[in-house]
Amino acid sequence: MNQRGFYRPDGAWIGDVIPYEQDGTFHLFYLHETRRRPAEGMPWHLITTEDGVSFAEHGVALASGGPSSDDFNVYTGSIVLDDDGVHHMFYTGQNPERRGADGLPLQLVMHATSTDGMTSWQRHPEDTFGAGEGYVAADWRDPFVFRDPETGLWRMLITTGSTEGPSRRRGVVAQCTSTDLRSWRPAPAFWAPHRALAYECPEVFQWGEWWYLVVSEFTDAFTTRYRMSRSLDGPWIVPEHDSLDGRAFYAAKSAARDGRRLFFGWISTREGDVDDGAWQWAGTLSVLEAEQRPDGTLAFHPTAEQRDAYGEGTELLPSGTVLSAPDGYAELIADGTAPAAFRLVARFDVDETTRECGVLLRAGADGDDAYVLRLEPRRNRLVFDRWPRRQTGTEQWQISGDVPFVVELERPVTLGAGSHVLDVIVDGDICVATVNDEVVLSTRLYDRASGRVGAFVGEGTATLRSFTLSRPADDPDTTDTTDPAQASPQFATA
Repeated sequence: MNQRGFYRPDGAWIGDVIPYEQDGTFHLFYLHETRRRPAEGMPWHLITTEDGVSFAEHGVALASGGPSSDDFNVYTGSIVLDDDGVHHMFYTGQNPERRGADGLPLQLVMHATSTDGMTSWQRHPEDTFGAGEGYVAADWRDPFVFRDPETGLWRMLITTGSTEGPSRRRGVVAQCTSTDLRSWRPAPAFWAPHRALAYECPEVFQWGEWWYLVVSEFTDAFTTRYRMSRSLDGPWIVPEHDSLDGRAFYAAKSAARDGRRLFFGWISTREGDVDDGAWQWAGTLSVLEAEQRPDGTLAFHPTAEQRDAYGEGTELLPSGTVLSAPDGYAELIADGTAPAAFRLVARFDVDETTRECGVLLRAGADGDDAYVLRLEPRRNRLVFDRWPRRQTGTEQWQISGDVPFVVELERPVTLGAGSHVLDVIVDGDICVATVNDEVVLSTRLYDRASGRVGAFVGEGTATLRSFTLSRPADDPDTTDTTDPAQASPQFATA
């Protein structure tokens, strides 16, 4: 179990999060994944937090309905409060034994209510309904309910697929409307770009003059994206950088408080707890905050509260160091092993001709073995890399050197000559990197459990304005870190 902005329950993993803010507290309902076989019914569990950093576990919120019920598996949904003070939970019910005409397990929208402040829930099976005409009955999930401020109608967005068109581009966000939160009528599709297999965990919210649609794209990208519009009726604009994070952070949904909007998603684990393992469903809760720019586009970064959970930073490498390698590579490695959890902030001034620069994590003493967070100004991207890369044998040509970085861990970011800040939080096997407080890349670090930190440049020049490491404020660990005077330059030319 982690704190400091991350959370995983004992003996289980966090699946999709259903956030609901009330009276200053974020109630985070989530799919409780145990990965036990044979499969047991999926329940919703609940954790609460006031700061997005420390969490209180409350256990089961809505249990599996049992092997004979429509909701043996209780999947993603949403919660709203009506005018009478009753909370309404809408969720996906699925039972592998209940199959439709196509032979696939049905997915159903189901309803429960609470009159005691979400402590207990009463199911309403009579309100259950499935896919309408033209939609796939096995894909009818993730109901998101909100009230239309203009009409007063309750609107429900539903992840589904069309029964027509190319099989992997049928994804649609369907829509139903209601006046009483009990009976739902079909309405025209809310969003139907037909570019992906499915658009999971949809939500919409208004922020100032803009409306935002957030979906988790179930396709080759497998990432959470957003669209923006001046109206609920669209048209929906595609911002230049439209994703919240990379491949490892998924199913993010948000809640607002005091003018701030926080997104709660999960960082996926890898099979076998190794760097080359396949990505798995569910993982560790992670919290990101969105900032609204003047043009309505969104920037993302960890919350100030999470960053404040780390103490004062220690300058590990000398400020003003010039790393220069016009046609080569230069690095500076800090002495001492970094702690298991830390925040590293590196500020670079990058020359306009520079091809790459960045930080090394869990590096060996000479920097030749390390995880790498690399800024590439010419390509306007941040990538996550490691060296050595995957090997199929012992020879040099059996190392996957033709792969330029870890596939799926690339983030677009506007770079160029000037100042750039790489802010990295590492907590055990979790790594969350942020560039210029606007672009986030989350991943896992499995194979290298410890090591040093450092900075580097490739084919260019970068001046290190600061390079600080801070420990968790409540961490008594006294593992040595670097004295700037003892930093070890490796192949540095200045």
